[in-house]
Amino acid sequence: MSSQNIIHADGKRAIIYLRVSTEEQVENFSLDTQEEICRKEADKKGFQIVDIFREEGRSAKNITGRPVLINLLEYCRRNKNKVQAVFVYRLDRVSRQTADYLAIRKKLLENGVNILSATEPTGDSPTEKLVETILAGFAQLDNDIRSERAKNGLRARFMAGKVITGQVPLGYLVQAGYAVKDSESWDNMKKAWDLMATGTKSLREMAKIMNDWGLREKYATRTYEMRAQRVCKIFRSKFYTGFLTSKTYVEEIKGQHVPMITEEQFYKVQAILDGRNVNKVALATRNHSHPDFPLRRIIRCAKCGKGLTGGWSKGRNAKYGYYRCGGSCTGASIKVEELENTVVSLLKKYTPKEQSLNMFVTFMYKIYHERLARVTKLKNEADTEIDRLKNLRKTLVEKNLAGVYSDEVFKEQNSLIEDQMLQAQIAKDDGTIDKYNIDAVTTFIRTLLADLGETYRRSSISQNKVLLGSMFPSGLAWSYNGTLNHEISPIYGAIQNFSETGVSTCAEDRT
Repeated sequence: MSSQNIIHADGKRAIIYLRVSTEEQVENFSLDTQEEICRKEADKKGFQIVDIFREEGRSAKNITGRPVLINLLEYCRRNKNKVQAVFVYRLDRVSRQTADYLAIRKKLLENGVNILSATEPTGDSPTEKLVETILAGFAQLDNDIRSERAKNGLRARFMAGKVITGQVPLGYLVQAGYAVKDSESWDNMKKAWDLMATGTKSLREMAKIMNDWGLREKYATRTYEMRAQRVCKIFRSKFYTGFLTSKTYVEEIKGQHVPMITEEQFYKVQAILDGRNVNKVALATRNHSHPDFPLRRIIRCAKCGKGLTGGWSKGRNAKYGYYRCGGSCTGASIKVEELENTVVSLLKKYTPKEQSLNMFVTFMYKIYHERLARVTKLKNEADTEIDRLKNLRKTLVEKNLAGVYSDEVFKEQNSLIEDQMLQAQIAKDDGTIDKYNIDAVTTFIRTLLADLGETYRRSSISQNKVLLGSMFPSGLAWSYNGTLNHEISPIYGAIQNFSETGVSTCAEDRT
């Protein structure tokens, strides 16, 4: 905006308002061209131009976000009756909304200023004011038509399965208006979905893992690290299954992009997310494992119930490891080797005989195939239900598009179908027995149970925790007389004494 002092002289004074939008700049509809035409019209009508207001790259949809126009109105208020007109190239330079245009004109008239178009018939006469109002209405009509065309174009694009914005989820990028694989992030994003589907990672853990893999969100020219909240939003996106959804449109459309995951995997992850309270993340606990004292905190003191702790005692020529009560009991200690040997002896005691082990493996094969048949039946039923729900949703979409169902009814019914599909998918995924290799499982069991003492010796501390915890659910307590107080798990007790009678009895109980 140029700044000139108003010249007090006889004659009419005016200002010029120039505006060009970003689109019009591309079309070379410059402010200088508008100014030249406005000056010629002002000279023709006998006006002296005393100031010029230039607004560049601003939309005419409404007055919000147009600071130069606001400054113009304030200028006219301060110089009331000192300026008689504001020249514009066209009336739509002021506003494309009729109501806004009339409000602006009223505000200017209160200060003695008329709006004059350099290319349209405007003036003070009733006829010219009527034409002015009609032209303002045409400007809004043109604006509304453009907006409607844009909306229809976006909807048509969405219904055709094409992305309607430049933003696509991590793992994809937009090329020529289509979502395609992003070679830099596709493989890692697919790995992230597979890991999330295991149900073993929290959102915070997934965020850290994805950051370590180099996955980053991109907006404009900036990149952002993963956060738990953003990771949750990513794993809620159905875009990865090949479908398009939108807050604007109620339909769910098959996209023209390549799916990253199956619908089954998507619904499995949704069930995991729905079942997780991210606000109750377990705090990290102190790691009590120590390679020199593998039974520390695993074995309890029989007197007070506190876990044993480990430490070194310095002898004349060397250091010796001992376990001691972690509570208030004093004086009692046991050599590391002695406690280790006692545990190994106890495990060997409960090692099943070869005949019992063979019968147990036979029983496992029998139960496995019985359950596999039942799981297969349930999965087939779930597949049938999922297909039925998909067809029902397709019919729902068609009736919504035909106007039979309103958007509100569509949303309500589609939500019910989604819930039912999720339940069907959960029922389908619950039976995971078919994913196990029974031969590999039985080989592992034979190796594990052939000699429990040797299994203990060759296993890690964490593996031994699992072994001892499963065999002795109530724990082991050192009584300081060379024995371990214990209660064997019924399962291990049954395996130890497994017989042909046990196989038939258990099988009958199952049925």
